[in-house]
Amino acid sequence: MINQEPGHDEGDFLLIDKPLDWTSFDVVAKIRNTYSHCGLKRKVGHCGTLDPKATGLLLLATGSKTKKIIDLEVLDKVYDGAIKLGVMTESHDIETAEFGFCSPDHITEKQISTLASGFVGRHMQQPPMYSAAWHKGKRLYEHARKGEVIKERKAKEIVIHRFEITRVELPMVYFILHVSKGAYIRVIADEFGRALGVGGYLASLRRVSIGPYELSSARSVTGTIEDILRHASTTQPG
Repeated sequence: MINQEPGHDEGDFLLIDKPLDWTSFDVVAKIRNTYSHCGLKRKVGHCGTLDPKATGLLLLATGSKTKKIIDLEVLDKVYDGAIKLGVMTESHDIETAEFGFCSPDHITEKQISTLASGFVGRHMQQPPMYSAAWHKGKRLYEHARKGEVIKERKAKEIVIHRFEITRVELPMVYFILHVSKGAYIRVIADEFGRALGVGGYLASLRRVSIGPYELSSARSVTGTIEDILRHASTTQPG
């Protein structure tokens, strides 16, 4: 996975299994600092943000491979996760407190599966307030944490290629989603709960692939750091 030569900025793609509560930038900074401490100057960037409350595949580009980020950002993504029905949160995930409790016990598995099938296709989606999207020089989450709501958030077209319900254990609904670039799964979860008339939020999320890159090939942050250190120790002079 690590094939850079010290003194040369050849670069590579690093597949990392992002842990819960880390931001994508946290991972980038950790890897960049590891290279720096080894005396290896490397550019490091990620090819698609993963929310702090999500885990799974984060694709990093280093060195000259960072020039490819713009091409990799447009790749489709596949996720698995769970929606909790009968309650909502302001962030549409577990970052903020639950409210609006409503029993989902009357909803059938057939209703849930039929609705999921109806979500497949093209949609205009507005970024959530708790997101890293920009508005007038500030991240939307910065406004949200001050209690501000920006109504004129710019919507973008997304495509839901596949929305498969894998298990229903009310209030939890487990799914696999295959989506285009820029899709907010939290927003889909919120819209899904609202469409069922009981509300819902994203209780868990794991990214399992980015285009041809699979989570099964990813390393932990710690494992990636060990790879870098091992490589540096075997290539440094003396």
